[in-house]
Amino acid sequence: MLEPHMDRHDATPDNSNGGITPFTFSGPALAECRELMTHYPGEFSKSALIPILHIAQADNDGWLSVPAMDAVANLLGIQYIEVYEVATFYSMFHLEPVGKHVLDVCETAPCMLRGSDDLIEHIEKRLGIKAGQTTPDGMFTLRAVQCLGSCGGAPMLQCGAKYHEHLTIEKVDQLIEQLRGKETRTNYTDHIDTPAENGTTASA
Repeated sequence: MLEPHMDRHDATPDNSNGGITPFTFSGPALAECRELMTHYPGEFSKSALIPILHIAQADNDGWLSVPAMDAVANLLGIQYIEVYEVATFYSMFHLEPVGKHVLDVCETAPCMLRGSDDLIEHIEKRLGIKAGQTTPDGMFTLRAVQCLGSCGGAPMLQCGAKYHEHLTIEKVDQLIEQLRGKETRTNYTDHIDTPAENGTTASA
């Protein structure tokens, strides 16, 4: 078995490390990771990989750099490639810097039939960017994504841990203004105490 602390990064999602800030977990983030790891027997520590990747991403300004992924591998005692293959598979993990608020608009058939294409076009015009881009001020990233498992709430988008369902142009505009006034970054690790108005729920 290869050691997790190998020096080579042949299989990294991006092998160009120039200018990328080294990563170490903050104290609270590391404590949360270690608490999560106690939920699993030592030989099954990898079972905590996905929630720990979420913590690392939130602790690294909303994205997973190679050093951040390596820190996760080192913490769990697994190979780097075991982290990369998970981080590159799920769209909820960002492998390059993103805006303070990531708007993931579902574009799968049920949402499309309920007008998601119109919502994406409206957000593009409102923010002055295309899907897949980030606003110059670093406030918003817009993404068109595949099914988020909330077809009954179509059209919908996810921002951080919240689902915003049954959307209209007016509701999208209201959400954007609310996010502009939010001081902190939205993350998948955000805790939601109660469902918000308009069918907002915690994501899976």
